[in-house]
Amino acid sequence: MTELSLALVLFSGLTHASWNLLLKNSHNQEVFIWWLKITISVMLAPIAVILIWNDGIESTGWWFILGTSLIHILYYLFLSRSYMHADLSLVYPLARGTGPVLTAFLGITLLGETISELAILGIMAVVVGIFVIYWWGQIAEVFNDPLKYLRNPGVRYALLTGLTISLYSVWDKVGINYVNPLLYMYLLSLGTASGLAPYIIREYGTSAIKKELVSNKIRIVAAALLAFGTYATILSVLQLSKVSYVAPAREIGIVFSLILGSIILKESMSIGRIIGSLVITIGVFLIGIG
Repeated sequence: MTELSLALVLFSGLTHASWNLLLKNSHNQEVFIWWLKITISVMLAPIAVILIWNDGIESTGWWFILGTSLIHILYYLFLSRSYMHADLSLVYPLARGTGPVLTAFLGITLLGETISELAILGIMAVVVGIFVIYWWGQIAEVFNDPLKYLRNPGVRYALLTGLTISLYSVWDKVGINYVNPLLYMYLLSLGTASGLAPYIIREYGTSAIKKELVSNKIRIVAAALLAFGTYATILSVLQLSKVSYVAPAREIGIVFSLILGSIILKESMSIGRIIGSLVITIGVFLIGIG
């Protein structure tokens, strides 16, 4: 990865952890995410119109926009439900941690990417760091009852979130070859908001939807801008670097999430989380120079 790519990935990690913090503090995570996508769709509509007018969209590009919208609908549903059942510092590492290996595997098998030895070490370090953060002090418990944690619905939804992350990472790596990255991100948000609408309205009703908007309108706008900036930045990086490198390096966001969770939400910062964060940071550095 180039220095610019690595800097952009670090920036996106901070913004991603920040909007996840706002999501965790909302009253209803699923409704909050829906309002977030609507806000992006409304606020950035003028930019989208200009980009469509100037660049247009190839017919193939529309299929990628449809596909990524469907994947992201699942992603946001799984992510919000994860936060309904577990802490930020538990969900975020697990959700983000299942993606790097899957993404690297898909990048190699489907896109024909190659990975340097240093980058492989970096990816392994990221995964080990996540393992340390999540399982520190619980190894014996895991071996005695490995299925115990899968009984936690927050863990199951976090794992499904990680799966969708790997799917949209590879899908979008190809999709931005056909659509301007900013326009791609906008249409992704519009498609996700539209796709979630029937479910959100049926599941929660207008009163809950209005309540979330009234009580969290400032946070929704802030989270929308952070979320758009996060993924628009990553889409730009994907034009410069391999998805096998970018996806694992994004996990630096785990370190930021632990720091924010500890300072703002007063979640515990154990020795395992500190050591794991250091290992992840080293892994991201190895990926960067790899």
